[in-house]
Formats: sequence, structure tokens, C-alpha cells
Amino acid sequence: MNTMTLWHITHWEFAALAAAALLVGFSKTAVSGANTVSLAIFAAVLPARESTGVLLPILIAGDVLAVLTYRRHAHWPTLWRLFPAVAVGVVVGTVFLVWADDEVVRTSIGAILLLMAGVTVWRRRRAEAEAEEDDPDAVSTPAGRIKARSYGVLGGFTTMVANAGGPVMSMYLLSAGFRKLGFLGTSAFFFLIVNVSKVPFSAGLGLIDGHSLLLDAALVVFVIPGAFIGKWAVSRINQRLFEQLVIAATVVGGAQLLLR
Repeated sequence: MNTMTLWHITHWEFAALAAAALLVGFSKTAVSGANTVSLAIFAAVLPARESTGVLLPILIAGDVLAVLTYRRHAHWPTLWRLFPAVAVGVVVGTVFLVWADDEVVRTSIGAILLLMAGVTVWRRRRAEAEAEEDDPDAVSTPAGRIKARSYGVLGGFTTMVANAGGPVMSMYLLSAGFRKLGFLGTSAFFFLIVNVSKVPFSAGLGLIDGHSLLLDAALVVFVIPGAFIGKWAVSRINQRLFEQLVIAATVVGGAQLLLR
């Protein structure tokens, strides 16, 4: 099937998906969690349930570029403590997708986007103070382990159902005291491993197939310039203004899906 006719998308819709793919690359190397905007675009252009399967390989491509860029800055003790809880969340999300139809998934994605917008606002207000108080090594304390498990389950569920685990993990990593490079390096490896592990589940649910991969092949090329733009901008970007724009776009996208 021709990628331009998959799900009968128009040229303008393909352009929107291409812009969303570029934003994925940008978010992976600059502002983790900004790809919630991409999620909203994919779910608005494509059937909501299937959009998660189309977006997943695009996210993995961005993850690979992020790992290549920030591979020396990952904090592996944090990652090992997160993965078991994330696995639980992914399984719960898979069970949810087994019975959820397109309308339920669309509504769930919209609600998750609005929740993540609220989480991001809360995180922005607390991150600066917490970053001064906490240290990444604090994840080894009992309270740190409980926090890791809680965020891990929520992150696994949101990333499986809606590819929307970015804001959850962003909040966790910032609250644990990670600075920019440690944050980006740890986040890069986390999402590469988690997203690759989701592929069999998504394929088993029929969300990834030959047709979706054809569309991915046409879109993945737009991830690369986005990643380079992000790498260039990460030390120059006005983080506060950008996050405000991301939050606004996320709210609009979530509301659009709920009202659709």
C-alpha cells in the first residue's frame, strides 16, 4: 500500500506527521517530553489506537540518535531500579489495549495528555528547588526506591498506552537531582530500552504491521534533522518559554482528542 494513501491521509496530514516526526527528534536531544505534541498530532491524523504503533518506531529512531549523542552521561543505577516497575506498567497497559477500542484509546490519550500537562506544570514549579536538594544517588534510599517504583509503573503504563511516558520520567529524573547532560543521557537509554521492549507487545496487538512500517519509513527521515536541531539548541534554548509552549500545545491536543 502506498504510504501516502495509508488510512487515506492527505498531503497536508502527511506534512503534519512529518512535522511531528521532526519534533520527536528535537525532543529526544533537547527537551524530553516535548513529543507529547507529536502524540497529539499522530492521534488526530490517524486512528488513535493505531497511531501508537506508527509512532513507536519513530520514537525508537529518536532514541537511537539520543543515545549516540549522550551515551556517556547515563546513570545506570537509576535505570536498573526503574526497569522492573516499568515492566509491570507495560504489561498493565498491554492488557488495557487488548479490550480498548479506538474511542476508548482516543479518550484515554486525551486524558493522559491533560494529566501530563498538569504533571509538567507541577514539575516545573518544584524542579528547581528539588534539584538543589536531591542527588541521583538518593535513588538507593528506601524512599528513593518507592519513588522509582511508583513513577516506573505510571511511566510504563503511559508509554505503552499512549507513548506518553516522557513527562512522567522527566519529573522523576528532575526530582532526583539530575542536571542537563545526566538527565538527557539517562532518559535516552531508558526510552530506547523501554520502547524496543514494547515492539513485540505492539506487534502482537496488531498495532505494528507492514503498512504501518511503510509509513514509518517515509517519516523517519524527518527525525534526523530534528535531532540535530535539538543538539544545537540544547545549550541555547529558552527552556521556560519552550515548556510553556509545549504545555499549551499538549492541552490543546488533549482537549481536541476528548472533544473529537
